[in-house]
Amino acid sequence: MQPHIVIISPALAKANNGNGLTATRWARFLRKRYRVTLALHWDGTPCDAMIALHARRSAPSIAAFAAAYPAAPLILALTGTDLYRDIHTDSDAQRSLQLATQLVVLQPAGLQELSADLRRKAQVIYQSAPSLKPVSPHLKAAARYFDVMMIGHFRDEKDPLTFMRAAAQIKSPKVRLLHIGGALDPLLGSHAEATQGAHPHYRWLGHIPHAETRQRLKRSHLMVIASIMEGGAHVIIEAITSGVPVLASDISGNRGMLGEDYAGYFPLGDSLALARLIDRAATDPAFYARLQAQCDARAPLFAPEREQAALLQLVDNYVRSKR
Repeated sequence: MQPHIVIISPALAKANNGNGLTATRWARFLRKRYRVTLALHWDGTPCDAMIALHARRSAPSIAAFAAAYPAAPLILALTGTDLYRDIHTDSDAQRSLQLATQLVVLQPAGLQELSADLRRKAQVIYQSAPSLKPVSPHLKAAARYFDVMMIGHFRDEKDPLTFMRAAAQIKSPKVRLLHIGGALDPLLGSHAEATQGAHPHYRWLGHIPHAETRQRLKRSHLMVIASIMEGGAHVIIEAITSGVPVLASDISGNRGMLGEDYAGYFPLGDSLALARLIDRAATDPAFYARLQAQCDARAPLFAPEREQAALLQLVDNYVRSKR
């Protein structure tokens, strides 16, 4: 019988967010060799190993599994709120780090948030997304609008207000800011409605299914990520593997994904700097081509076969050696 692995995630596929996508994708990769159960919480079902996403939110499951199976592999994947907030302040998250057999971070800058002893049991696994055939540059150049997407449910960590405020500071008449995401914070939803009413550059499209979102992203010219913290944003991967350049807040998690020399960073929370970058990308072909080339060079890091091989090797090393 195949070994049984349980994946614990604070969100599953229907949530249409990063944790849910990662959990679903990892389950698909692992099912080639293992029986896999996806769950929000561990209910005590016997298993050979646990993979948990999120040190704080999955802490009860991590503690229960470690107590029941102290010698079994327990792999913990660290999210952005883990790395850049919770593990520094939250005792449950800190205990999860100690209980884990192995830690996974989703981009190399995340390693710097760990103490030296924890870094020794950590490794980087980049997430992935299937490549989509890019829209022809000629078709994009001929488009009526220069579409700039921001994708993500409205919450403070994603800083959607910076994108909204940029709408009032855009100069190029061809630019259109398209915002996809549900209003998890109703106040941010109200801001989006007000911005849409006041500025023709901005449109809030609300919650859209993942497959449709990817197609809209593919047809856009730029993707913006303005987040305050990110562990390894999946939306960056989906943009790059769709042939769409990125403008990103200058934070550790985004630098770990895009590289230190990337030309598309703007200071965190600086809507004017974001607007100027958008205008430059829309009107300066050489600058846009530079962003495109830099993103294209990162694409091999985010290939599904690369992520699958790294994950299977990690799990095999722990689970197969115990049998």
